[in-house]
Amino acid sequence: MAMSLALVIALVLMGIICLAAAIGAVVLVIRDGRGEISLEPPVRPWVAGNLPSRPYSTLPRI
Repeated sequence: MAMSLALVIALVLMGIICLAAAIGAVVLVIRDGRGEISLEPPVRPWVAGNLPSRPYSTLPRI
């Protein structure tokens, strides 16, 4: 069975698109820092009167 020219062209285009998507994904991962998570900058806790900025369960026990 011989493939039609249109089918061959469609398969080649799909292959090129898949290759471009794979290369794009690798480039995005590398630019993003290879999965490294940056630390959050230290921020002073907020206060509203005598209410803490953290959950009561994480506060030191008295």
